[in-house]
Amino acid sequence: MRISNPIYSYWATFPFLPKSQPAMRQLFVLISLLVSISPTVYSQSDSRSIPDAQYFRLEEGSEGSGAFRTVLSSDIDTTWAKWDLRGYNFGFNREQTPMYTMVDGILSTPYMIQVRGNQGEKNRKRWGYHVFEGYARDDKSRITMLVNKHEEEGKPVAEMYYYGTVYNHSAPAYNWFRIGSDVRQHSFLFSRDKAIFYGSLKMTNAFTLGRVGKEDLQKEPPPGDDEKFFSESAKHVNYQELNTSEDGTMFYDKDHDIVVIKISGQWMKLAVEPLPDSIQYEFDK
Repeated sequence: MRISNPIYSYWATFPFLPKSQPAMRQLFVLISLLVSISPTVYSQSDSRSIPDAQYFRLEEGSEGSGAFRTVLSSDIDTTWAKWDLRGYNFGFNREQTPMYTMVDGILSTPYMIQVRGNQGEKNRKRWGYHVFEGYARDDKSRITMLVNKHEEEGKPVAEMYYYGTVYNHSAPAYNWFRIGSDVRQHSFLFSRDKAIFYGSLKMTNAFTLGRVGKEDLQKEPPPGDDEKFFSESAKHVNYQELNTSEDGTMFYDKDHDIVVIKISGQWMKLAVEPLPDSIQYEFDK
């Protein structure tokens, strides 16, 4: 059988095929050519196989430097299905915020991850505050880190907490945040209004008891969200904590200028006396 096809000259590149069966050799060559051509044909017919410069691009660091940095971006799409989920839309304006950019793999860097402020702050972070969120297995509970949502004691505040599935600002909405180790009944637990120290506490400066008076107590909870009525909520927490306190609880009663401690279920005045004349502190001068 004589074959005049131009690819016949390509046979020589496959010496392992028997020369006595040229038809088989030609079939193998045709298949190999189709396989090698198909990715090219596919890439030409499907433009999405090549990243669009709008979403993946290189930008020069400074003009004429010849040094580049990578930029990834996503479109704004108000119809994106995940915008209907609270975990995605809460705190964002879907008409101004791009869709989440997903990296289907583990992010690793020998440098660091940084979140910075910008002019479009409210659409770049949740309400302009959240810099990190890590979701638990239920895809609802989350560790959150945020900056400058509040100002207390005359300074802006950075906050970190474990938010549960009760989506409000009540005490049950916050889980324990453990610092120190992953061993149960060890280390230090923090929640909205309580901290438990399983380890020892060493103070390198003064220890101040809470100053509590009638104006700092409120028997009933506030008539609304605890974030909105934060002052009233704090007073209610004070009342609840002292009302259910255990033996050994201490505080400074500022209405009567005494230190009190609970022993055998009863509040008792802690006996104190003036310092001897021989003891004087420099910081009192």
